[in-house]
Amino acid sequence: MLSQSLLPFALLLLPLTQAAETVLGLYIFSRHGDRTTKAYPPTKLTDLGYSEIFSSGTWFRENYINGTSPINGIEPNNVKVSQIAASAPLDNVLWPSAQGFLQGLYPPVGTTLGSQILGNGTLVVAPLDGYQIIPIQTLTTGTGSEDSAWLQGASNCANAEISSNNYFTSPEYMALLNSTQAFYSSILPTINTTFNASQATFYNAYSIFDYLNVATIHNATIPSSTLLTAETLLQIRTLADTHEYNLAYNASDPIRAIAGATLAAQILSALNTTITSNGTTAPINLQLGAYGQFQSFFGLANLTSLGADWIGIPDYASTMTFELFTDVAPSPFPATGDLQVRFLWHNGTTGNSSTPTPYPLFGQQSLALSWDAFVMGMQSFAVGSQNDWCRACGNSTGVCAPEGGLTQPSSGGGKSAGGGAGGVSRPVAGVIGAMVTLAVVLGVEGLIMLVAGVRLVSKRRLGAGAREGTVRTKA
Repeated sequence: MLSQSLLPFALLLLPLTQAAETVLGLYIFSRHGDRTTKAYPPTKLTDLGYSEIFSSGTWFRENYINGTSPINGIEPNNVKVSQIAASAPLDNVLWPSAQGFLQGLYPPVGTTLGSQILGNGTLVVAPLDGYQIIPIQTLTTGTGSEDSAWLQGASNCANAEISSNNYFTSPEYMALLNSTQAFYSSILPTINTTFNASQATFYNAYSIFDYLNVATIHNATIPSSTLLTAETLLQIRTLADTHEYNLAYNASDPIRAIAGATLAAQILSALNTTITSNGTTAPINLQLGAYGQFQSFFGLANLTSLGADWIGIPDYASTMTFELFTDVAPSPFPATGDLQVRFLWHNGTTGNSSTPTPYPLFGQQSLALSWDAFVMGMQSFAVGSQNDWCRACGNSTGVCAPEGGLTQPSSGGGKSAGGGAGGVSRPVAGVIGAMVTLAVVLGVEGLIMLVAGVRLVSKRRLGAGAREGTVRTKA
């Protein structure tokens, strides 16, 4: 704390004015809202989940569209479709969640703004009090993910599935499988309508957590509920956190985190599009995805160095946000040297009482990175071209087939990330260039041509959950 004698001198050193920040673009990656249990597919978004995701969308509207410091040039009332790029897998939970978020972001505008006069003088009022229709891009990758208990079930990446399955033979997994057997046996009376004694193990840690998590939210009664103390429920969740994080990320085998690697390329591509268009194209990007994508990205971006909380399964409606901003005048659009990126995270539904918090990426100290530093950090693990994806995943069918003109994929599990350091220059549409030229195919279009990848796990069998036997099958 400054002494009284030094305080006047210190005040003289402060700038007379502090440059105001202007947000130029936004990338929001959100988990879906509350849903039914995966034990009984098909899952569906609940009314609670709809409310959660709508609430998050409303908060983003109040802070980035109608707030005191909105995104530069954003349309405040009637949505301008060119300013939003929204995407989600065609899924009973993720797709409706995207719709709910967008309804909060751009709600009905009423009869005054939601009407038009035709050339013949007829007044036409939009239905549903001026309800606004916003297109949502369909992502093929991730389709049906909320019906499967297997984290890699929708990745279509052969080497990622192999890598995740390797966890089940690791010493760490075997130690937890054995040390937690008594614990899972003790809670069997609470789950024995769905899981039998052979299934009540750490092998099914996520499925058991998901089943009981949904039950504690929605069921008025649970068999032998006295066994589910706060301490027991925390243990169930903590074990599921460990189980799923180890399926989503492994530092020595980065292909396991392919979901986070392709997400990184999508984020770079989207923000770069905002830059190269001088802020006119899609300053708001929204994508809905599953918890495994969060966990794999957290590992790749070294957010786990901030503490053990970062290995956990994100709550429903959690968001991670990337703000593209500047502290110079926003018009004309700033040079890349004047652009910065800030990462914000919020676990669970966002609202006025609980808002996103900035955190440092890539193990650095600063909460804001220059655009060049952000690009360099993301490029270190992003997988942004079709050829890189095929090579990293070891896929050799469909568009990854050699006759399709692609390099023969490697059989190894290593990742091929896009290249070197440096920023993204607007005149040449970005140094990212070849690195993420096809990120729209891999990401915004959802790896749309890569659905023919090698499958090591039967999704049909897994989708039936414990009712058919083992909840998760490994190779």
